[in-house]
Amino acid sequence: MAAVTDREITELSGPPALGPRYARAAARAVLPGGSGRALPAREIVRRGVPVDPAHLAEYAHVCGFRVSDALPVTYPHVLTFPLQVVLMADRSFPLALPGMVHLANRITVHRRTSPADTLDVRVRAERFVPHPKGAQVDLVGVVESAGETVWEGRSTYLSRGATAPEAEGDTSADIPEPEAPAGPANARWSLPGDTGRRYAAVSGDVNPIHLHPLTAKAMGFPRAIAHGMWTAAHAVASLEGRLPDALTYDVVFRKPVLLPARADLVTTRDDDGGWRLALRGAEDASRSAGGASPGADKLHLIGRVSG
Repeated sequence: MAAVTDREITELSGPPALGPRYARAAARAVLPGGSGRALPAREIVRRGVPVDPAHLAEYAHVCGFRVSDALPVTYPHVLTFPLQVVLMADRSFPLALPGMVHLANRITVHRRTSPADTLDVRVRAERFVPHPKGAQVDLVGVVESAGETVWEGRSTYLSRGATAPEAEGDTSADIPEPEAPAGPANARWSLPGDTGRRYAAVSGDVNPIHLHPLTAKAMGFPRAIAHGMWTAAHAVASLEGRLPDALTYDVVFRKPVLLPARADLVTTRDDDGGWRLALRGAEDASRSAGGASPGADKLHLIGRVSG
């Protein structure tokens, strides 16, 4: 490890094994203490990461993308996510990894990235701040190709019941919540109970809240919930072929999608060429058929894509 600026760099020579890290993190999560400490000044890096065509094809299948000559908008997140786990599962991280809830995500695509590109991937944590239900933290991923930043992602997570030092950050930098689009649904999703397990297999996100009703109940949920990044990916996949090469995709996750489920996707185009998206409970469809905004209590996801 070598120090660069004020961060300690940990370079990984290959893909990390996530199962043992989750297991160790789960064992530590039952111990008292650990909350309220500062974030580690550390960055996790993998260089020369190839895109596995078989993995890309499976990801596209699970999330609803076509396999093409450009990576899907959300695919680089699954390259950064294992590095997030390495950082969050370490003893130096102040929050418990199991049970963390994804609150929001911002993806910035700087240019189209080819599946043939070799990528450098890095992850850091920042903005550890109080939240009304606990503490939140941002995990920031950066993907580079030939020294050029091609993709960035900011994932905001909530650790319920945890505490954060006030001095660590400012919630004014939260990802803004887009306005939910009005109107009838463009598509209805029917989500089987294994949706979380299928996405976990391609993403590496084996957080227990997504895998089985019993493990989800242990974390305070009545049933397993769909991954936020699966819903974000499946929603933006509906706009494939209509998006610019460079874009920003903001998503705020609201009511968890309890599996199995039915949900309605609404997409509308703005005057500036951007798109707004909302995912709502299917039983709420009649409330929005007349052009009113979806009921806030039934919204699962609100998103906006801008060029």
